[in-house]
Amino acid sequence: MENKTIHGIITRGVGGLYGVRTSENPTEEKLCRARGVFRKEQITPTVGDEVIISHVSGADDTAVPDDVAREIRKQKKNGVEVNWVIDGIDDRKNVLIRPPVANLDYLFAVIPCAAPEPDLLTADKLTVIAENAGIETVVVINKTDLNPEKSLEYAGIYDKAGYRVFRVSCETGDGVDALRDYIAQVSADENRFVSGAFAGVSGAGKSTLMTALFPDLQLKTGVVSRKTERGRHTTRHVELYPVPVGEGIFWLADTPGFSMLDFTRFDFFPYDELAGSFREFAECLGECRYTKCTHLKEEGCAVLEKIKDGRAAASRHESYIRIFEEQRSVPEWKRR
Repeated sequence: MENKTIHGIITRGVGGLYGVRTSENPTEEKLCRARGVFRKEQITPTVGDEVIISHVSGADDTAVPDDVAREIRKQKKNGVEVNWVIDGIDDRKNVLIRPPVANLDYLFAVIPCAAPEPDLLTADKLTVIAENAGIETVVVINKTDLNPEKSLEYAGIYDKAGYRVFRVSCETGDGVDALRDYIAQVSADENRFVSGAFAGVSGAGKSTLMTALFPDLQLKTGVVSRKTERGRHTTRHVELYPVPVGEGIFWLADTPGFSMLDFTRFDFFPYDELAGSFREFAECLGECRYTKCTHLKEEGCAVLEKIKDGRAAASRHESYIRIFEEQRSVPEWKRR
């Protein structure tokens, strides 16, 4: 085979090797090793990275680190040849450390309106993380059949904050088609890999929702049990699955780490910049009476005025206060 290069996306890590797929042929995985230059430059290829790979006529086991060489030999015993290498990694738009995933476009924050009662603080922390990483948050109010009135109340909170909101019930099917159509719309761009993840607390119904949206998904991932919301994916392992939807492909991140994330560690940014991570508060910055307003309880605070006028939800400000105090209590040397 002639030496050719292909543009693809890393969909999983395999003991130092990487599975790469392309939008042209997403069902075929090419198992790759990374060039030694990445290790020298302390760059770790990550699931979600868009990469350039090339074919080589036989991978030399002696030219790679011992752990990778062992994996190559293991794959050969299974009849799999590792004849591709990662030559380059495109610039990342974002990268999350825990769970480790790069270039995530959408975060679908799933909030149950009942059974269990919603944890709005956790949901708001998700929006903060996504906002800082440049990930678009879509809020999904789930289990609307259990409490329609509450579902409208919670939807109003995030609609007022400026997020796209969907109200869905997997039991009745209400709203599922609308959400699927939205995902198809954002995935229609054939010139890029559009990826996303579903996140939320245990019991929010994430796996049931994903199965309703993508009926073939259960065959690919073995999604977690509806009874316990726990399954075989109990590690921080991340894998991207190409899901055909509409005219495009949605690269769905199977990320159990989002439900187990330590939300108390906001070491992505200084706590005094937190207000900018609440979308509805951002327009108030610079409008307060005091230059160094913390937006907690100061007179003349534009954020508090917006809450008072009903233009932003009080629950969002309550979450802001909780997160602010959590961040402020962490010593500087621990946050950096």
